[in-house]
Amino acid sequence: MKKIGCIVGVVILALVLLLCGTGCSKYNSMVTMQNEVENAWSMVETQYQRRADLIPNLVETVKGYAAHESNTLQAVTEARAKAGSINLSVDDLTEENLQKFNQAQNQLSGAMKSLLAVSESYPDLKANENFMKFQDEYAGTENRIQLARRDYNEVAKKYNTQIALFPNNIFAGFFGFQKKPYFSAAEGSDVAPTVKF
Repeated sequence: MKKIGCIVGVVILALVLLLCGTGCSKYNSMVTMQNEVENAWSMVETQYQRRADLIPNLVETVKGYAAHESNTLQAVTEARAKAGSINLSVDDLTEENLQKFNQAQNQLSGAMKSLLAVSESYPDLKANENFMKFQDEYAGTENRIQLARRDYNEVAKKYNTQIALFPNNIFAGFFGFQKKPYFSAAEGSDVAPTVKF
């Protein structure tokens, strides 16, 4: 009887050690992936900040040529301020918070499209070297934003999958790892623009 009790004790101890070892391994894996999500999010923020930093230069350049386009210039300035006022850390990433962040960023994108469209009415502005440089930098930044958002979504997908798989989901719940939201297309982007000649 004593041998059976000893064997049962060893088996229980082995199971506890196995569970602890598995838990540590799963925890470390989830922390690594969470850090990758945080890094990808910081890259998104960096690109949005780059865009925000370019906008005043573009506005000032346009202002010199199209001063009477004050509504457009004001809309850009207000949209930039609104987008800049939403500081979303990776810990606050929820569907709702990301939606608010996206709305502000999409509003800024729309205002910038209007600003860049104004340049079509001003041949001197279109020929301005500074304006062309800032416009090119802005276009490049928009591309970088899309790339950073796509990279974030990829890393978030891997992380979300990792914490949803069994038995990871048990450890994820125990340690407080939560699903990260994804970027999605802007409202109305599923409708092709109308082109008239």
